[in-house]
Amino acid sequence: MVRFDSMIETDELFNIKEASEWATVRLGKTVTVSNISYLIQYGLIAKIGENGTTKVSRRELTDYYKSYNGNRELSWSDQLGGELNWALSFDKYTEAETTKHVHRLHPYKGKFIPQLVEYFLDSHTDAFKKEAVFKRGDIVLDPFCGSGTTLVQACELGLHAIGIDVSAFNSLIANCKSTRYDIKGVQAEINRITAAFKGFLSNSHTLDFDERLTQALCEFNNRYFPVPEYKYRVRRAEIDQDRYGAEKEEEFLPIFHRLVGDYNIKLRQDKTETFLDRWYLQHVRDEIRFVSDEIKKIKSPIIKDIVSVIMSRTIRSCRSTTHADLATLIEPITATYYCAKHGKICKPLFSILKWWQTYTRDTINRLSQFDRLRTDTSQVCLTGDSRTMDILGALREKDPAFSELADRQGIRGIFSSPPYVGLIDYHEQHAYAYDLFGLERKDNLEIGPLFKGQDRQARQDYIQAITDVLNNCKRFLSEDYYIFLVANDKYNMYPTISEGAAMQIVNRYKRPVLNRTEKNKGAYSETIFHLKNRG
Repeated sequence: MVRFDSMIETDELFNIKEASEWATVRLGKTVTVSNISYLIQYGLIAKIGENGTTKVSRRELTDYYKSYNGNRELSWSDQLGGELNWALSFDKYTEAETTKHVHRLHPYKGKFIPQLVEYFLDSHTDAFKKEAVFKRGDIVLDPFCGSGTTLVQACELGLHAIGIDVSAFNSLIANCKSTRYDIKGVQAEINRITAAFKGFLSNSHTLDFDERLTQALCEFNNRYFPVPEYKYRVRRAEIDQDRYGAEKEEEFLPIFHRLVGDYNIKLRQDKTETFLDRWYLQHVRDEIRFVSDEIKKIKSPIIKDIVSVIMSRTIRSCRSTTHADLATLIEPITATYYCAKHGKICKPLFSILKWWQTYTRDTINRLSQFDRLRTDTSQVCLTGDSRTMDILGALREKDPAFSELADRQGIRGIFSSPPYVGLIDYHEQHAYAYDLFGLERKDNLEIGPLFKGQDRQARQDYIQAITDVLNNCKRFLSEDYYIFLVANDKYNMYPTISEGAAMQIVNRYKRPVLNRTEKNKGAYSETIFHLKNRG
């Protein structure tokens, strides 16, 4: 590989700390040393010099960040319309802030960032939000609760919250996020399970195989995919990534198969009827079964639930697929492969131990962070259909004390993001968890699922379903209720929905969505519809 020192001509060089300070001033938002290191690692800018004396070019940083400081705002406004409210992009927040504390306990497609919820639920006003409609002690309803973002932010802001979701697993995640825990009790169960798990693995040769394979991959990748030179050259079209990657993938496969034979590793399971059968290697499946049996021994239902969520997060990361296909499973993979995402030869997971330990530590840390912020309020997610549920009756069964409060003061309003028509199959995205926990799936009750598409009939069904939800929910709201619904209404359905629910749209807040999931980074917006009683 060619050294970059001879490739870069620049009027000024920064060390990494200087680069972070320069970028922070230029962007008007915090750019950390880690952010700059990421750009170097992934070949987005060149590394000049050796480790310890690494420099970067100001010219390259300028080119990389040229879409900021107004350029991206102008470009997106041209594409999406001049009424775009850039203040609601929350572009100054780092990823750590938009996934703070319990918000990242478990992956979930389609969730909104907590700052958006906070903006509409808190007591501030500004040039756009001229009225604060919720106050501390109010009850807010989210009839499409998803992973519980509204519940968590309500708790942080001193509001009570009721969520509803048709997915049993979504309800599990949401309730786990908002529950107060005996942290020491959770840690004790984690320690017990981890010790038993390591004992189980001591009788297996899987970890020895994985260590040998990792070492062989490290040596191979250092030779043929040096960091960050390789990615830098790929981005500048000096290397044909597809051809080169395929060649090196074939070159490493004999090494992989020799190790598989040496350690007698069984790759595929004997059956493929269920998700766990199809998408996990045999040794991983054995580990999943062992840890799951240990979780069943937990006596506290609350602790069992949060440890189950950790387990679900763990096995999601250990599915037998490529890193690029983790969110959109295509075909199980059982051998090493060239990974365009990481620019090297990668491997499937042969043990869940690493991720189990990572996510148990991370969960304890996030629960502890949220404990310092939460208020003494009530939040609960009910499992069921928002179109028909007797909300206060279901709440009475789940949490009688909270039900009494709701009976006395009523529900102030709604903040929610309904499912988008034909975009996500909400049960299928967590198929591994339904299989693992034996939860009942109710795909047929999903509103606007991907499998129903976006044709005329699908849109009509969607309009009727959302209308039915609003008509059912408003029976339980205060007379002067406020409703905020977050939607990308490209089919202009919400005027019809509001009409069917005898409501009026009193305001629209159109915001750019900057950090969409997975690979789609194009210009995209969503609208927060503010609805009130037409009467």
